[in-house]
Amino acid sequence: MTLTLNNRSQNKESSLTQALRQIQQLNSRIQELEQHHQDYMRSQQNLISAIAEICVSPMQEIEALRILIYRGEAACRQYLRSVLVKQSQNS
Repeated sequence: MTLTLNNRSQNKESSLTQALRQIQQLNSRIQELEQHHQDYMRSQQNLISAIAEICVSPMQEIEALRILIYRGEAACRQYLRSVLVKQSQNS
């Protein structure tokens, strides 16, 4: 009887230990995802600032934002580079 109770309490303890470990792993993953999100938001803010600085017309800004939204950061940066090249050719 005592052996059975000891086994049950050990099983409960190991289950709690496993649950605690899983919670800690989830918390670590959440922190990692939050950091990725903050980095992403920072890069987006920097890119939006670059759009405002580089684009000389509202239509260019709209196009850059549209590209950012629908095609992503890399495509938007490529568009901004092309705008800069066109501006340097016109100067």
